[in-house]
Amino acid sequence: MESFIEHFGYLAVLIGTFLEGETVVILAGFAAHRGYLHLPLVIGAAFAGTLIGDQLFYFLGRKHSQVVLARRPSWVPRIEKARKLVAGHQVSIILGFRFLYGLRTVIPFTLGAAAVPLRVFVPLNILGALIWAMAIGYAGYLFGQTLESLLGRLKHIEVWIMLGIALTGGAFWAIRFWRARRNNHHNPP
Repeated sequence: MESFIEHFGYLAVLIGTFLEGETVVILAGFAAHRGYLHLPLVIGAAFAGTLIGDQLFYFLGRKHSQVVLARRPSWVPRIEKARKLVAGHQVSIILGFRFLYGLRTVIPFTLGAAAVPLRVFVPLNILGALIWAMAIGYAGYLFGQTLESLLGRLKHIEVWIMLGIALTGGAFWAIRFWRARRNNHHNPP
């Protein structure tokens, strides 16, 4: 496992944050605390992955919103919620949408569909991505420090801790996925 983390950890962070990613970054921050990764590189990979993903969703919303919504009708209620949030708080939403669980993908899409100017979105998105990557990366690192101060040496249980983080993140994702499927089943397009 150590070898896998050392060889593929940064790539996993980049891909994981492109897709969604809090769990991946917390795991990577914890791995940085344990010495398997370097925290500045974890933050850099998380920053790049989330920035690329959010820019992609922004451009999809800007250029192909109707096509995407036709294929993803389950997004419509979340997009309506996102539009209401964006209407009065555009700057703060662009800076902080990554912290709004369940809306992280649809907000940049909504901002693109709402034709928020590129000159407004890009700099705020860069700053927001950096804030998010640093906050979540440091959270994972500090989690490791806190556990170590409470439990002492973690070497013999670090695999279990990482597994616990991954399972907790997976459980949140599974619950969200299950709820979305249930809502789609009860409310077909």
